[in-house]
Amino acid sequence: MTETRWLDERESRAWRGYLTMHTQLVARLHRQLQHDSGLSLSDFEVLVRLTDRPEPRIRVGELGQIMQWEKSRLSHHLGRMQKRGLVRREDCPDDARGAFIVLTEQGRTAIEQAAPGHVETVRELLFDALTDEQVEAFGAIVGRILERLDNVQ
Repeated sequence: MTETRWLDERESRAWRGYLTMHTQLVARLHRQLQHDSGLSLSDFEVLVRLTDRPEPRIRVGELGQIMQWEKSRLSHHLGRMQKRGLVRREDCPDDARGAFIVLTEQGRTAIEQAAPGHVETVRELLFDALTDEQVEAFGAIVGRILERLDNVQ
C-alpha cells in the first residue's frame, strides 16, 4: 500500500480556497441567470454547447460526455428544457437508438437574451479582479489541469 501524499499547508490553502471560490461563483452565476432570464446555469451550459456548433444540434450521448452527466440526469434535464421549448429531440436517421438535441428558436432567443448579463457577471466576479498577467496565468493553469484530466483516469 502506498503512503498517502497529504497536502502541505500551501496546497491545502489553495485547494480549500478553490473549493470555496467554485461554490460561491457557481451559486452567484446561477442566481444571476435565474433572476435575469429564468435559466439555470445548467440550461445555459446546454444552450452554449448547442450555439457553439456550426449546426445547433448534438447527439445526446456526446452532450452527456461533454457535460460529464449521468444519462438519467441528462435525460431529466433535457426533458425539462424540452417542455419549456428551449430544445427539441430528433431521432437519429442512422441509429434507431440515437437521438439529437436541437436548439429551438425559443432556445436561441433565451440564450441571446441571457448571455450579456451572464458575461457581465463573469467579468465582474472573476476577470475584473485580475490583472492581464493573472488572466494569462489563470488560463494556462486551467488548460494544464484540463489536459491532465483528459490524460489521467
